[in-house]
Amino acid sequence: MAPKLSDLQLLREFEPVVEKAINRHFSMTKDWNPHDYIPWAEGKNYYALGGQDWDPEQAQLSEVARVAMIQNLLTEDNLPSYHREIAMNYSMDSAWGTWINRWTAEENRHGIALRDYLVVTRNVDPIELETLRMETVNRGFSPGQNQQISGDLFAESPLDSVIYVTFQELATRISHRNTGKACNESVADQLLARISHDENLHMIFYRDVAEHGFNIAPQEAMNSLHRVLDNFQMPGYVVPEFRRKAVIIAVGGVYDPRIHLDDVVMPVLKKWRILERTDFTGEAARYQDLIGKIVEGLEETCEKFETAKQRRLEREAKVAEKKAAKKVLEPSAS
Repeated sequence: MAPKLSDLQLLREFEPVVEKAINRHFSMTKDWNPHDYIPWAEGKNYYALGGQDWDPEQAQLSEVARVAMIQNLLTEDNLPSYHREIAMNYSMDSAWGTWINRWTAEENRHGIALRDYLVVTRNVDPIELETLRMETVNRGFSPGQNQQISGDLFAESPLDSVIYVTFQELATRISHRNTGKACNESVADQLLARISHDENLHMIFYRDVAEHGFNIAPQEAMNSLHRVLDNFQMPGYVVPEFRRKAVIIAVGGVYDPRIHLDDVVMPVLKKWRILERTDFTGEAARYQDLIGKIVEGLEETCEKFETAKQRRLEREAKVAEKKAAKKVLEPSAS
């Protein structure tokens, strides 16, 4: 069995792969300007400048689209925590530092653009949004935050981090893209498609860097993969009332257990050939079996969710029917 590599050794082993991935990223990415995706002509002053403060009637997006976009924005707002996490788990030296700074600069555009869109189009209460931003950023974020594994806190390593972010970036890409479609509004759709493109390139970077780990340190990489999948949570879970919002987003088809399994988990596992490889031995092979069981568990979760979703939709349909019938029976005003 090959000796376990230290975190510092792993980072050094990854450097040539990181440098290659950065060069590819620069060849594929296209700079864009957040202000080009904001319908400024729809904007008007708020009360402090002699205008009108926000009123719920001004919001034009559906509940699903509005909740999803605000959740996406608040998730992006926590960028300082994400920057800190990857800086602590990677390195600010050499190619790693180049990537961390570039990734942070690109991610920062997303929050800027989403906030401008929502505030200008009055699809959000700006005061409530600012209150939520303050609380979310104050809570911070770590993939292992509040998670216990065998009595110990989730201890992150470079492999934990790069594997986690691979899944997270892909999930974020899909969430943004589906939110854009749910908005049923061309400007929002274009904006979120642009953001999704960024997230996809970020995912490709992390996915290909992480893949190298399964070749140079298979036991540690499979251990990390198992830990990440078994404890996976999106960064937005620190946003106040996350569970309620997650249900709305899931029932609305923006991001649900089936999407998570079929469009996030399985494509990455297939790209890395995790369940197909026959060269894993020892602990790596054991984790391969355990990851297969996690996939089976996720499939069961999908089936349970679909059943619960159907029951919820049926209840909502009955309530809507009763309201409509009651409205018909009410005497009209003379």
